[in-house]
Amino acid sequence: MKKLLLAVVLPAISLSLSAQVYLDLDSCRSLAIANNKNLLIGNEKITAAHHERKAAATNYLPKISATGAYMRNQKEFSLLNDEQKSTLSNMGTILGNSPELAPLLNNLIDPLNGIGSALVEGLRTDTRNVYAGAITLTQPIYMGGKIRAYNKITKYAEELAHQQHNAELQEVILETDQAYWQVVSLVNKKKMAESYLQLLQKMDSDINKMIAEGVATKSDGLSVRVKLNEAEMTVTKVDDGLSLSRMLLCQLCGLNLSTPISLADESIEELPISSANSAFNIETVFASRPEVRALQLGQEIYKQKINVTRADHLPTVALMGNYIVSNPSMFNSFENKFRGMWNVGIMVQIPVWSWGEGTHKVKAAKAEARIARYNLEDAKEKIELQVNQAAFKVNEAAKKLVMATKNMEKAEENLRYANLGFREGVIATSNVLEAQTVWLSAHAEKIDAQIDVKLTEAYLKKSLGQLHTNE
Repeated sequence: MKKLLLAVVLPAISLSLSAQVYLDLDSCRSLAIANNKNLLIGNEKITAAHHERKAAATNYLPKISATGAYMRNQKEFSLLNDEQKSTLSNMGTILGNSPELAPLLNNLIDPLNGIGSALVEGLRTDTRNVYAGAITLTQPIYMGGKIRAYNKITKYAEELAHQQHNAELQEVILETDQAYWQVVSLVNKKKMAESYLQLLQKMDSDINKMIAEGVATKSDGLSVRVKLNEAEMTVTKVDDGLSLSRMLLCQLCGLNLSTPISLADESIEELPISSANSAFNIETVFASRPEVRALQLGQEIYKQKINVTRADHLPTVALMGNYIVSNPSMFNSFENKFRGMWNVGIMVQIPVWSWGEGTHKVKAAKAEARIARYNLEDAKEKIELQVNQAAFKVNEAAKKLVMATKNMEKAEENLRYANLGFREGVIATSNVLEAQTVWLSAHAEKIDAQIDVKLTEAYLKKSLGQLHTNE
């Protein structure tokens, strides 16, 4: 697909820099697809949905997280109260004041006081600066089916993004076809209007000569002049409409609005008409239509949402593992060192009572799933009607083209006889003008019928889900 776009876009760009850009229907479709913003957004949605599905699959795997913290405390925790600290720090002095022990501890008072002070200092916690850290591993064992349901939802969502992109792609192709054939139609109508104008100009010249020779009246001349003015106005209107239609096609193709473009089917007198097969199998249509598949995926997503909602109110089981480190540590009394330990365990969470919240949420999810099913059934009914209408329009357009071709042949023959009779002087001016008007109308009807056949074929292919770039 990318090679095709490059093969089309690069020549188009090089031509636009030098001369007129030549485009056929396939190149217009390819340019429109490459430059359509909705399709570009759709591609990004597909990418996002793909990564969401990949992310959902990681929920089966263990998660590892690391946590660190620092805290500054105004005061430190103390294992001894002030009285105990004072007693231990003055242990020798207190014992020395005892009449019974004084003679024995005369030389040990200061050493005992030192021992007590050392003991008080050794029992300090120094918890003013606290550091803590943990590495945690969590492995889900049973989450009530939520992980499995969520994986299915993301899988369906990715396919849904693809189907929405396909639906938008067909809309872009159809819109491009409409603009393309509108330009072709107006080009041919412009040629027809200019040809009609030339006929009236020649007739105006002839009628002026006949008035000068006295074989025609001024009333005849005025009638021709009125028709000539109308023809000039028609050419102007068609020319303006053609310019706007070319701008629209350029906008769809991502070209500058002022880019001169020439279409492959502009110069074709008779557009090639293929006989479209309007027979169809409705089940095949449902399988081909991206809208139906998108609604089916939406229905499946809502079914899984029921499981997700139910899982929120079921027991969950997870394996936990930690390695915890702290400073000060308490594994060897209180030390200003980083020391840690590991632990493992199983965590079980069981909802006990929620006043029926889970039941109501599950019922609400089931109601949404039923809505999705009804939307799918309604869409199928409308699509079946749409396909039948498109098939009828194809057959009707083919019949109109046959009748328009016959009318065109009769109008050309009638105009030939009218011009011949006018030159021979046996047919009045009004009859010639009437024959020219009929010819103009028949020519316009034939052009419209040819374009209508092309467009109804595109509508039928879209309704069948078969409108692609290679069509």
